Amino acid sequence: MRVEPFTVGDFVHVYNRGNRKMPIFRDVNDKWRFLKILRFFNDEYLPSHTFRDIRLATFDVARNVARNPLVGKSFDWPKHWPLPKPLVKILSHKEKENHFHLLLKEIKKGGISKFMKRFGDAYTKFSNTKYEETGKVFQGSYRGKTPKGDLKNLHYLDAYIQVFNSFEEYPGGIEKALKEFDKAFEFALNDPFCSLGEAFGKRNFGIIDRDILTEAFPSLEIYKEFVKDALLVRNIREILDRLTID
Repeated sequence: MRVEPFTVGDFVHVYNRGNRKMPIFRDVNDKWRFLKILRFFNDEYLPSHTFRDIRLATFDVARNVARNPLVGKSFDWPKHWPLPKPLVKILSHKEKENHFHLLLKEIKKGGISKFMKRFGDAYTKFSNTKYEETGKVFQGSYRGKTPKGDLKNLHYLDAYIQVFNSFEEYPGGIEKALKEFDKAFEFALNDPFCSLGEAFGKRNFGIIDRDILTEAFPSLEIYKEFVKDALLVRNIREILDRLTID
């Protein structure tokens, strides 16, 4: 089963990877486009020329790239668009070279399905146009798994998406990251292609809504201690076998 059954109010771990396990992201700008799709395509309103409208919203962004690495990366909602009406809540995300993870909440019937189709079509069109290719970018439709039981399962899943996946990219890999937990956590916090920094106010792309996770983790310090316990004390790999998608 590619997507477990879910209904309004459920949380779903969504995953997809590149066709034939090939990279989805070939350079850093591909990841920036992916983030913009998460931001601007998660809405009931969809204009005919979405990215033209978004470019108009970047004109007043500072121009000094050396001082501001987010130059040209404005995530401001275009002023002439209606107020946002999201299709889903995106609680967390992480972009890897050949796959991505999203933790979504169904907030209206059919919202996740509509969002994932819209988002997949938009990124496929972008990638094929940029690289002058045709065909599939993703390996079929997305896969989805709904965390069941104890609410802690949702907490562990969030830590897996935001932190464990970032630790895998830490110089030296996951084992070194676990040994250098504080440095690796800072590494994840500063990764713009991981939602951890936005979750705790380091940046604001307007992509995520932490929903009930805000109550569970009201501060970065509390969240960090939870993650540290999950990764260094508890066997999170066994926990993840129940929660993640192979």
